[in-house]
This record gives sequence, C-alpha cells and structure tokens, in this order.
Amino acid sequence: MEIGIDSFASAMYGSNLTGAEAMEQLLERIEIADEAGLHFFGIGEHHKKEFLDSAPDVILAAAAARTKQIRLGSAVKVLSTSDPVRVYQSFATLDLISKGRTEIVVGRGSAIESYPLFGFDLKDYDALFAEKLELLLQVRDSEFITWAGKFRPAIHHQPVYPRALQEKLPVWLGVGGTPESFVRAGSLGLPLMVAVIGGQTERFRPLVDLYRDAGAKAGFSPEELKVGLHSPGYVSETNERAIAEYYPGYAEQWTKLGKERGWPPVTRAHFDAMVAPSGVLVVGGPEQVAEKLVRHSKALGGVDRFTFQMDNAGLSHQQLMQSIQWIGKRVIPLVNP
Repeated sequence: MEIGIDSFASAMYGSNLTGAEAMEQLLERIEIADEAGLHFFGIGEHHKKEFLDSAPDVILAAAAARTKQIRLGSAVKVLSTSDPVRVYQSFATLDLISKGRTEIVVGRGSAIESYPLFGFDLKDYDALFAEKLELLLQVRDSEFITWAGKFRPAIHHQPVYPRALQEKLPVWLGVGGTPESFVRAGSLGLPLMVAVIGGQTERFRPLVDLYRDAGAKAGFSPEELKVGLHSPGYVSETNERAIAEYYPGYAEQWTKLGKERGWPPVTRAHFDAMVAPSGVLVVGGPEQVAEKLVRHSKALGGVDRFTFQMDNAGLSHQQLMQSIQWIGKRVIPLVNP
C-alpha cells in the first residue's frame, strides 16, 4: 500500500502567520515527506480565505524543485470549473519539472465556490464534469485533438503542448458517495480515490464493488483498477497523545464546517466512534494506525493508496512534521513489512 498526505494548504489556524510563512511551512512538510519515504503528496483546490491552494499546480511545481522521489499531484483538481486543455498543460509541465512524478486526481468538487467564481451554473454540476473529463483524457492520450462539446469551444486538429514526460500521465477520479461516479471510474478504467470523511469505511465496500464490476465489464484487468482512500488522520507517539493533540482542532474545524453544510456539531462521543477500529479517523500511535490501515484495506477488498488529510486540525507545524516522520519511519514499514 502506498501511503501519503493530502493538504488543503490550510492557513485557518495560523493566525500569526503570513501567507508566505504558511506556504513555506507547507513546502517544508512536503520535503520532510519526501525524505521520510512517503509515496505521495497531494494539494487540494479551494477558493476560500482559509486556504492557500487555489493554484495547486503552482505549489506542486515549487515542491517538485525541492524533492527527489515522492509523487506529487492534485487532491482534487476541480475539473468541472477548469479548462481541461490548460489542466493537462499545467500538469504536463509539472511532470517535466518533477521528472515524471506527477499525477492528477480530478473531481466535481465538494466545495462549490469555484462555480460562481468562474461563471459556471451548479445545475450543470455533473454534465460539466463528464464532458471535461472526456476532453482531458483525449488530450492526455493524443497530441492532436479534434473535439466538440457543449461547455467549451470546439477544437479542430490542434496540438497540445508540452507533452508529459510519462507516456500516460496518471489521472485518478476522486469520488464521494455517488454510485454513478464509481461506475464512471470503472467504465473508464481510471484509478479511484475515495474520500471517506465520516461514519465507517466499510460502508463503501458496495460502491467499490460497483467500480470493480464496471471496470471488469469494460475489459480492464484488476491490476488496472486501483483503489485509493483519503481520510482525516494523524499519527503521534502513542494513541493517547495523538487523540489529545488532534481532537480539539478537529472538533472546532468540523463544527464550523458543519454550520456551512448542515451537519450537527462534533461531540466527543461522535469523535470516539470514528476513532474506533471501524471508524474513518486514522488517529493514533503508529501500531494502531497501521492496524487500521490494514483493516480498512481488507474491508474494501484491497486499497492501493491511503492519504492522510491532517493539516486542518489545529496542529502546529512541528506536530505535523513529527507526524509525517512517524508515518515514514514506523507506519509504512508496519503496513508493508
């Protein structure tokens, strides 16, 4: 199992930090993840005051120049409100800078602020994504493009440059809980990144089975149908210490987010249920976290990649740096002996 980090470049708890200072700390964490042997670091996309990730490819390019081995990608790129040609060009450029370490995780976006910002209608939420994903894959696979759709001007035998260093730039499909999204990923043979942020991870097994069934019917081998899992998490020296450090900021952040999305406030009982063995929160000491990752993989019929989303819990830069080192030095060897 590959293990990595996803970051939203959150600055909401760094009230004493400038944007430049918060960005420098983020780049330092990506460097440490590279040195610690993590497999992947992803940057999300938001267009809100609390986050610095509105241009993830720019952050990733800076990270590429400061790292050597770790793969770098989006988490996720909101394709519905982007131009697929430009997305490919940006990430192909990143692939050249990183010498072939780039991936794209695309999605429709659970945060919707980019739709009015860039002049798109939410009623076209799924149609936009389906059309733009089709164009992105065509650009990825062919140097010269002839294409026509509803939401973008047609292209008539135009070349797209630069080309990525990798022969086939990896494109993952980021999904939430919509069955149609799982089927779409399987039908296209795209690797799947499942964002599980609440409840029990095992409840996603029927949806992952839908993905694998759709992929098999479309003629793709099991090896081509990779499954990734993205969940909130944090690793410290012991279970007790990890929970004590993680809970206060988690409760504050998710209660605030709940007011925006209609969720109830976070309680300690709710948190404890999600830290329990079948809950989604991967929080604890290295041994408990490793056991949970193996358990999640078995519950979903095999997980190829897991990414921790940990920088939204009011944790300090030093705590995050130490957690990344615990993941590299202890968790990865336990999960992949």
